[in-house]
Amino acid sequence: MAFSLAISSNCFSSTNIRRQDFVLPRSRLLLNSWLSSLSSRSFSFPTGSTVHKPRILAGGSLRCSLPSRPDYVPNRISDPNYVRIFDTTLRDGEQSPGATMTSNEKLVVARHLSRLGVDIIEAGFPASSPDDLDAVRSIAIEVGNHPIGDDGHIPVICGLARCNKRDIDAAWEAVRHAKKPRVHTFIATSEIHMKHKLRKTREEVVSIARDMVAYAKSLGCRDIEFSPEDAGRSDREFLYHLLAEVIKAGATTLNIPDTVGYTLPSEFGQLISDIKANTPGIENVIISTHCQNDLGLATANTLAGAYAGARQLEVTVNGIGERAGNASLEEVVIAMKCRQELLGGLCTGINTKHIVMASKMVAEYTGLHLQPHKAIVGANAFAHESGIHQDGMLKHKGTYEIISPEDIGLARANESGIVLGKLSGRHALRCRLLEFGYDIDGKELDDVFKRFKEVAEKKKRISDEDLEALISDEIFQPPVIWSLEELQATCGTLGLSTATVKLIASDGEERIACSIGTGPVDAAYKAIDSIVEVPAVLKEYALNAVTEGIDAIATTRVVISGDDSHTSTHALTGQAMHRTFSGSGAAMDVVVSSVRAYISALNKMLGFVSAMKASKETPKNISSSVE
Repeated sequence: MAFSLAISSNCFSSTNIRRQDFVLPRSRLLLNSWLSSLSSRSFSFPTGSTVHKPRILAGGSLRCSLPSRPDYVPNRISDPNYVRIFDTTLRDGEQSPGATMTSNEKLVVARHLSRLGVDIIEAGFPASSPDDLDAVRSIAIEVGNHPIGDDGHIPVICGLARCNKRDIDAAWEAVRHAKKPRVHTFIATSEIHMKHKLRKTREEVVSIARDMVAYAKSLGCRDIEFSPEDAGRSDREFLYHLLAEVIKAGATTLNIPDTVGYTLPSEFGQLISDIKANTPGIENVIISTHCQNDLGLATANTLAGAYAGARQLEVTVNGIGERAGNASLEEVVIAMKCRQELLGGLCTGINTKHIVMASKMVAEYTGLHLQPHKAIVGANAFAHESGIHQDGMLKHKGTYEIISPEDIGLARANESGIVLGKLSGRHALRCRLLEFGYDIDGKELDDVFKRFKEVAEKKKRISDEDLEALISDEIFQPPVIWSLEELQATCGTLGLSTATVKLIASDGEERIACSIGTGPVDAAYKAIDSIVEVPAVLKEYALNAVTEGIDAIATTRVVISGDDSHTSTHALTGQAMHRTFSGSGAAMDVVVSSVRAYISALNKMLGFVSAMKASKETPKNISSSVE
């Protein structure tokens, strides 16, 4: 089944969406059971709230009644049914092993998150490293001041900080350049965390939380989010008291994290409901959710929190993040859209037609590729192989699809009728790329066209999957420090495997090396190491075929690590993390694909080292005070 990107309609821009064209989150059975019980629950919406029910249009399509995104006020939302989407892909998502992104990649992702319509972008943890501080500052300046889409939307730019002055200084320095800056600070509140991690009493934790929220406010920040880490396992009365204190100190958003993914949907929904009912001053702040996916319940818990009254939901693209990840943006948004009536008419400002592009961009930049059965954006999400299913689909798509692929920016057919081959020109290629959603020109188009011709000479027809692999290999790559010019490898049972590699440096210098190895890939990697001359350890290596057949394009993903100097501070534990760097490559030759991936990872690592050196040489304006 061929897939490609395309522009399509979107409920939140008041265009038509079909009722049958939606999909449920991956915790399908649990969520269905929970949704069925909502009518008997004690949850309630704020007094005087208006439930926005979708209007039924001609042909059975739905239109969201929300006319526009409410004006942003940190501690209040004028429409009681509007739910803010807080994306933490660039912070919590990047904590996934091997998911390190360069500053430029983070900026590109942030731009697309803005285009997607995310309300708040948590751009990073500025105190973790000078590089992260620079990345968050760049996002605040560029994305936090200029609208990307046609609706004029500018997202809030947020920086994470532990409850100490040094972290808060760094976060404020990074985000203060944005039109709408936010500092997000946190401290653990569960008994197990306070006793074994913080080694502090309840009174000490309350004092630190209150003082640090007040300190952030004293710096000039008027949008402060506070999170009681591991709230799901915290004592309720203590939680109410601490939250009341930080509200008085100046917090505008209270985020309730299920840090270890421990709660069930009924428990988490009740937690939000109880906090609303028992926390003094709660009417003056926004309640948020942050659900981890350790038990596969992050999406269900997030929806339970929204139904119980949370009006900010913290998510990541593709659900990436610590351990088993976070609530998935695409699952939460589409589930809310699909079951809008059952959820009381809740709406978001997400432009769903940009979901697939966001998913592909994050997958390529982080190197964390999706499992085929991933809900909404997985390769099999709209594939139908069963004869019964195929028969139903041919008769009526609504029999087995509750969401239209076009609604998330995915099209399965080439409407223009263009079939690409070796005789196709630049214009035909560019038209096809536009259907995918890639508007590229100039050198980028020249590079993709060159690779396209190389493959077209060997294959009679270029499939959508082939083209997507080539696009990813050219566009979603770090800045070039070394590039592959030529490669020759020999292998077999008659002798040692050898490889000769010619690389070109960014200054145009050509260097050639030859090496032997246990196989052609090992030999090529050793030759590259002798040219680049930086320590690198291969941590992961994965090779996949894009399509069926002996002439399929191969995609390779590798993860490498450098020396011990490549570290950053982990937000939750405070420990130094050794950075890893991922890279991807695509080619019909598996050795060439493997070499491209390795060079991509090396370029990312070398770019990170270069940025770190530049940061050390540039004076920073950050207070060194420590709580």
